[in-house]
Amino acid sequence: MLLLSTSSLKGYGIHKIFTIVKKSGYDGIDLVIDEKNYDTLDEVYLNDLSQAFKVPILSITAPEKGLNKTKIDKIVKIAETLNAQVINFFPPHISDKSMPNFTKYLNKIKKDLKISITLQNVEQKFMLFVIAEYKNANLLELKKITGDSALNISSIDKTTGIDLIKATDMLGGTIKNIYLSDKNGSKGGLLPGNAGGGVSYLPLESFFMKLKSSGYNSFFTLQVNPKELGVDKEEKVMYNLDVIKKYFTKHFIDYKP
Repeated sequence: MLLLSTSSLKGYGIHKIFTIVKKSGYDGIDLVIDEKNYDTLDEVYLNDLSQAFKVPILSITAPEKGLNKTKIDKIVKIAETLNAQVINFFPPHISDKSMPNFTKYLNKIKKDLKISITLQNVEQKFMLFVIAEYKNANLLELKKITGDSALNISSIDKTTGIDLIKATDMLGGTIKNIYLSDKNGSKGGLLPGNAGGGVSYLPLESFFMKLKSSGYNSFFTLQVNPKELGVDKEEKVMYNLDVIKKYFTKHFIDYKP
């Protein structure tokens, strides 16, 4: 299923985002929680929109840092109200001192809710060249935290010598969401094109076909720069979304291994 991240349409209100997703024919929404956008925190309003447009919010992406128990509980409440199937978190950030048992709490949520709780890969950064900004960010550690992971193709850590295919193989069957993000992709800056990811540039079509051959049946989320998508011109937005959807359909949905 191909979802559209609300971050790809940043600048539009949430009602407008639902309108665009409905018109585009994407399968649903990945809701990026933005504490400066109160609409993303209003589960009743979001559910009303979802019901009215018949567009499900299937995935939720939590903020990268600054989380505490209260904020996590709020995200969980939103997920429960919307019947989301996956909540995506980042690995623990070094600045988050209020949640020493962060990973244990995520496992408790997963057990209680019986939905996927993923940790997504990040490109590791270091403070003073030696202190890792994120804990448990190694791919092998990441997938063990809750047993679920999310793969952001633009955040594969090039310093490890790992490319997109190796990262996918390492995370294996734990992957529940793949962010189609083009930070390291083609010079044009908008998918389709090179998937990028790590030390090599893999054609995105080859990546899709490999995933289809391996039996991947979880989510893909389009997460691109709003300016590249054309958020100032709706006609351009719809054109770009259609191009990407057709590309995805050709090389994943309709591909027969």
